[in-house]
Order: sequence, then C-alpha cells, then structure tokens
Amino acid sequence: MDCLEIAGPALNRLSPAPDPRLARTVFGVRFPSPVGLAAGFDKNAVALPGWEALGFGFAEIGTVTAKAQPGNPKPRMFRLPEMEAVINRLGFNNQGADAVANRLRLLRESGRWPGIPVGVNLGKSKVTPLEEATADYVESFVRLRDYGDYFVLNVSSPNTPGLRQLQDKSALDGLLSAVQAANTTRLPVLLKIAPDLEWAAIEEILALVEIHKLAGVIATNTTIDHSCVPESRREQGGLSGQPLKARALAVLKFIVGNTGLPVIAVGGIGSSDDAMARLDAGAALIQIYTGLVYAGPGLVRGIHRAILKSLK
Repeated sequence: MDCLEIAGPALNRLSPAPDPRLARTVFGVRFPSPVGLAAGFDKNAVALPGWEALGFGFAEIGTVTAKAQPGNPKPRMFRLPEMEAVINRLGFNNQGADAVANRLRLLRESGRWPGIPVGVNLGKSKVTPLEEATADYVESFVRLRDYGDYFVLNVSSPNTPGLRQLQDKSALDGLLSAVQAANTTRLPVLLKIAPDLEWAAIEEILALVEIHKLAGVIATNTTIDHSCVPESRREQGGLSGQPLKARALAVLKFIVGNTGLPVIAVGGIGSSDDAMARLDAGAALIQIYTGLVYAGPGLVRGIHRAILKSLK
C-alpha cells in the first residue's frame, strides 16, 4: 500500500469543487482549469492524485526516458531564494518508460486515476547516441501512449549532452515524422522548446510543428543564460524562476504572433500577475514549477481567483 492509497480519503476532502468557468478545451482535451503542474516535479508519476487535490487543472509527468537512469551526480539542484530561482542539472533522473507505464496501469486499474488530464513528457536516454535519438523517443511513446491525454517531446533540456541539437531543423524533422508515424490514434503531441533560441530558429521549429501536425508548443524550458546570477552563485544547469520571466514571456508572444497553434506557457510564473500576463499574451494554458517551490500550493488557487476576477 503506497502513501497515496493511505491518504486517499484525505485527498478527497482536499479537492476543491472546480469552478466551471475555469474550464477550457485545448487540442481536443478538456482542462478543468488552465493551471497545470510542469514536468520535472513528478518524474515517475507517483503523486498524480495529489496534484488534482491541490487544485491543478492538469499535471505533466516526466521527463521519462526509454531507459531507467539515475541522472547527474549530486548535488544537482540549487536554490537562489533572493531571486526566487532554481538552478538544476538533474539530468532526466527517472525509472524508465516500462516502470512508469506499469505504475500508470496499476493506478488506472485501482480506480484512483485523477479526474484531470495527464501529460507525459518524453526525453532521450543519456546512453543513447544522438543519432539514435528518434528511435529512443518512439520507444518511450509507444510504451506510454495508452496513459497520456497529451505527450510532450522534450528536446530542450540543457542537462542531457547534445539534446538541444535535436532542435536543429534536420534532426527535428526526422523526430517529429517518426513520432507522428507511431501516433496512430492521433494523440495530441507537443514540442517543448528552449528560451535561448534565436527568432529565426523558432520560426523554423514552428514551420516543422505545423508540417507534422503537432498539437502545440510548450514555451519554455530552463535557460542557460546565467548572466543575472552573481558569479559566486552560478552552477552548471538550467535556470528557472523569476530570472526567466521576461524571456519566456517574449518567446510566448513571438510564438503566438507567428502561429495559430496552442501554446502552454511556463517559466517565471511566480504570482497571479505573472500568470495573467501569460494568459493575456495568448497562452492557452500555463504551468508552474519554481513558483510552486517559493509560493506554495496557494499559488494555484490565487491564479484561479485572478482568472475568475478577470471574467467579471
């Protein structure tokens, strides 16, 4: 018996009745609220009922890789409280696609599957050579496709060597083509991009996303630009939180201005004002991660109140 099974009745009492005005349908999926948990918090899908109980409108598990892997050596996560920021170099630590798929199967069979959409974020196994990355992603997708309401191809983490090269036009073209060929039931597949790309590179990516009929884009992952961090506090890895806010918002606005595809905004959302800025800029949905670290679960309900107030 796991901790969520023991805590089941308590979780039921925690869950707020969602205000129907918060609901929206994006790429064919109904979301009880536009506020979701970003990938990285629940890498192995061990707490899905808990995220619903905290008020999230959806939760994205992973990043999951085809092969189980321990991630990078510790220490690998560093808080910068004075900046409301985090630097991480976790390196896709997870139990692998088979173990995660089995856990999701058992959760569904137990009748405890959450009432919110579940996204599945997929990455490349570290031991897989870059030239074999496409097969690696397809393997994970095929293993997990029965358990996700939408899927995300993560080609933008800075913590797996060479991964961001998959954002290059030729590599990305092959990856998207292969995944969509395996996507026989036309599940929503999205692409998560880095905030550090040039505008021309983003335009190329958007063109490929449309050619291969992906459902949307997630903008953005963490940044490798640490120029705002004091030298004494810098660590190798991706920077998230408030220092990412301006760039992530700029990327969101650029994407919205250059495609009609839905965008899930993430990066630097630490307050209701931050969330409303993303929604006002055209984000279909938003996700939080570092904001949850510093503001706590109350951030979700605070964003809900701000959205409802804007509707009056």
